[in-house]
Amino acid sequence: MTESAEPRAIVADWTPTQADFDAFAAVSGDDNPIHVDPEFSAHTRFGRTVAHGMLLYSRLWAMVRATWPGRAHDVQTLMFPNPSFAGERLRLLVVPGDDGAIAMRITRIADGAVTLEGSCRLMPEDRS
Repeated sequence: MTESAEPRAIVADWTPTQADFDAFAAVSGDDNPIHVDPEFSAHTRFGRTVAHGMLLYSRLWAMVRATWPGRAHDVQTLMFPNPSFAGERLRLLVVPGDDGAIAMRITRIADGAVTLEGSCRLMPEDRS
């Protein structure tokens, strides 16, 4: 992770693999063939397997946890306007807002398509 030119923004690049999709399916129990079966997925409108939405969010959440260690998750709002594919490099962006919300976005580097857009909020810090 590196600081970007955008104030307080945290940026990371990641290229998901089919092995990432398979491992997430094994852990989460979400073994929908659109994520784990390349032969099945080849006959869908996507033409190949696509990432689990929560796999994408978990990568962003790891960035949040690294930046704000020990803070608990309160709520998130997520939209997935385009698919993320295995083998395509993604740019992950986390930007804390003045209102306490943390904006999040993932884009495909190849074409700039947004694959995740959303935000999360952390629980208040324990001041006991």
